[in-house]
Amino acid sequence: MKTPLRVAVTGAAGQIGYSLLFRIASGAMFGPDQPVILQLLEAPIEKALKALEGVAMELDDCAFPLLKGIVQTDKPELGFKDANWCLLVGAKPRGPGMERADLLKDNGTIFIAQGRIIDAVAAADARIAVVGNPANTNCMIAASQARRLPAERFTAMVRLDQNRAQTQLAKKAGVDLTAVKDIFIYGNHSPSMFPAFAHATINGKAAASVINDDAWLKGPFCETVGKRGAAIIAARGASSAASAANALVDHVRSLVTPGAIHSVAVKSDGRYGFDANVWAGMPVRTTTPGSYEVITSYGMDVFAKTKIAATFKELVEVRAFVAEMIK
Repeated sequence: MKTPLRVAVTGAAGQIGYSLLFRIASGAMFGPDQPVILQLLEAPIEKALKALEGVAMELDDCAFPLLKGIVQTDKPELGFKDANWCLLVGAKPRGPGMERADLLKDNGTIFIAQGRIIDAVAAADARIAVVGNPANTNCMIAASQARRLPAERFTAMVRLDQNRAQTQLAKKAGVDLTAVKDIFIYGNHSPSMFPAFAHATINGKAAASVINDDAWLKGPFCETVGKRGAAIIAARGASSAASAANALVDHVRSLVTPGAIHSVAVKSDGRYGFDANVWAGMPVRTTTPGSYEVITSYGMDVFAKTKIAATFKELVEVRAFVAEMIK
């Protein structure tokens, strides 16, 4: 049997965490032959820790053969200790009347601390995946605190946007979901992100030629994908949870599957015109488990360049908000 992977999860008793943990323990994230130890981290709040206790009970009751241990804690030094994967799900949500600058500051404080602790105590091969919003910025902040772990180990999730885009293209074309390939997300995980439909194919043909509706692709398609989270909140009164957890499973599973081509927010290093020091969604190819290379061969037409410029502007503006925190 393989050595168990230690998987740290923040916000483990929250809605996304509750939808996520059972998928990890079942083998959906790392494969059917990879045992795991779950290191579950929650805020030092009695209600949250009590809920975490109940989640751990349920995990035990599922009798997952791959689950070799559970750690429950409110101490990051213990939660991230020797972790091979750190899944940063927890973040402070934007409350009524809260200014964006206040939200960025509050989350910045959280992710500065987590970045420092992960860098100090996580495993030498640790990989970090950030889900808590604003994911790109929180990832950038956490990575800025690392001295031991390189920046490429820190990724933010745009896979939910990719999954949403893939589904919308399949529904519009009236084809099975698996017929849609190479739909990638560029930029920020926000309404400004750009689902680059010109790259996509449907049954091996250019998606734009199959759908043959340029106005829909440039309008309702981009808008639906970008504002899907708000639409879900309006419909169910709560933010995406199961679909976000599923996207994180896909995000990590693709990152540990050599040859997989998928969308990830990574340190741009100036690719596709993004500022070198922001984390931006772009297509990557997994090389070895946990490692990847950015695919830089895709060309951009005028519409794509305009959309990427808008999401680039947003990322740079947000970076300016937190510049003092990441010196």
